[in-house]
Amino acid sequence: MRAIVVYESHWGNTAAIARAIAEGIGTDARALSTAEAPGAAMADADLIVAGAPLLGFTLPTEQMLKTIGVSETKAPTPPDLSHPSMRAWLDALPKGNGRAASFETRIWWSPGSAAKTILGKLERATCSESSTPKL
Repeated sequence: MRAIVVYESHWGNTAAIARAIAEGIGTDARALSTAEAPGAAMADADLIVAGAPLLGFTLPTEQMLKTIGVSETKAPTPPDLSHPSMRAWLDALPKGNGRAASFETRIWWSPGSAAKTILGKLERATCSESSTPKL
């Protein structure tokens, strides 16, 4: 089974979760940032797992990313904004056939909605079957 875990990560937390998910899937699974996972490479994947952080209780928008790029310049670790957003990556996915799952990283009291947004877009773009595990 060809499994790819795609993530958007700004401070490394979502990337760490993506790598752990890929490791749990098996030795053939790979974790890739949205920059490392062009849509064409996803067309023959048997399983796509995609995840992103929540910002403002939702999947980050381009405007949110611009804002954190400006407002977080004095943070101990500046955000990594060098890769496409999950929204942009999902919009560029070609049609395909496979399975999908999604995850999000958030603080414990935050309502989860990004995973549902990601999964909905994955289903429309590439996949016929899906599941959203509770992490």
